[in-house]
Amino acid sequence: MPVKIVDDGWWPHPARLPLGAGWVGNCGASGQEVEASEEQAREYCNLGYATACPQMPQGRDWDAVRFSVVRASRERVTIWFVCELEHAPMEHGELTYDWTREAWVNPHADARVHRLASCYVESYRVRPSAELI
Repeated sequence: MPVKIVDDGWWPHPARLPLGAGWVGNCGASGQEVEASEEQAREYCNLGYATACPQMPQGRDWDAVRFSVVRASRERVTIWFVCELEHAPMEHGELTYDWTREAWVNPHADARVHRLASCYVESYRVRPSAELI
């Protein structure tokens, strides 16, 4: 689970990462959250499809969750998400965050996807090129 954005220039194009930036945080693959090393975060966690990661569970719901901005204004941002398993979409939908209330209009029911979506929105908010219409 992502905890903090890493903006140290390591990734040449951080906005292209699944969460819109590089993150460090905790690994919950074992069922318990433990702090992931910076190396684990860089090599596995930030990219999705981390099949070489020794912590990756065999039975999992998804290999990656992808996000993209659909609409953005000064009041709200709407994103699409796709949960993928073996490069195939397993679940998809639309989520909207209200900037003025600092709350989700329609939070995702799965706490993991909800947390990742929140991180993506945070990355989007601090991105210098974020376009608000």
